[in-house]
Amino acid sequence: MYSENCRGKARREERLKGKRMPATKAKKKSMKMPEIKRKAKRLGVSAGKMKKAELIHSIQEAEGCTPCFGTSNGECVYNDCCFMQDCLKVTV
Repeated sequence: MYSENCRGKARREERLKGKRMPATKAKKKSMKMPEIKRKAKRLGVSAGKMKKAELIHSIQEAEGCTPCFGTSNGECVYNDCCFMQDCLKVTV
């Protein structure tokens, strides 16, 4: 499963040539830990006692994306990322 927050979007789109991959839709609110843990579980990621940023990085990697959460410096080109609201506030 790929999320639109992945780097290399152009390469992926070229490779898929019209096929639509499932994408994580952007939400208006920030995601809370229980929701993030459910997402991690669906992807086979064991949350354990990970901090929020660590868990989100693991989710991004499980989706085949670059773990970019918290590295945006207030600007992000991935408008469909479900972690965007928190990402813009956090510096990892």
